[in-house]
Amino acid sequence: MLNAIARILLTCTALAPVGLTYAWVAWTQSLTKVALLTAGASVALVLICLILLSIAKKTIPVSDYKPSSIEAADHENTAFLLLYVMPLFTSKMNTLDWQFWIPTIAIFAVITATGYSYHFNPLLGIMGWHFYKTQSTEGVTFVLITRKHIRTAANRIRVGQLTEYILIDVES
Repeated sequence: MLNAIARILLTCTALAPVGLTYAWVAWTQSLTKVALLTAGASVALVLICLILLSIAKKTIPVSDYKPSSIEAADHENTAFLLLYVMPLFTSKMNTLDWQFWIPTIAIFAVITATGYSYHFNPLLGIMGWHFYKTQSTEGVTFVLITRKHIRTAANRIRVGQLTEYILIDVES
């Protein structure tokens, strides 16, 4: 189980498109160095997260999981989409108040890493991953990350426990 590290990386991946949007804004204002650094950091975060998921699927203990109920959890993307395009409303990169943005992003990452609020990542959704809220037979709610389209809770799933309440399908 990876806990806080996994949650931080999953959150950073969810925020990576914001960095790409800022990179575009910087590029259009001829701030090439800022654009390349921001785009590079965003791409690196995505690659790190994908590597994390790949390593986790191979190394964490695997068990059979039979959910008692299951529902799609990747339909809550409106807030993320607004967050992704918000930098486009910035008139100039040099007018951004980085003394405000950096602590805000850091606080968001800490809250996500130490809480249980993470349950959807639209960028991973674009890459073919799906998120499901499942309930165990003991009544515990988990988020299941898988590449499969799940239509029923009748089947057993081979999972690894990525964090305390996030499971990853190791066969997808």
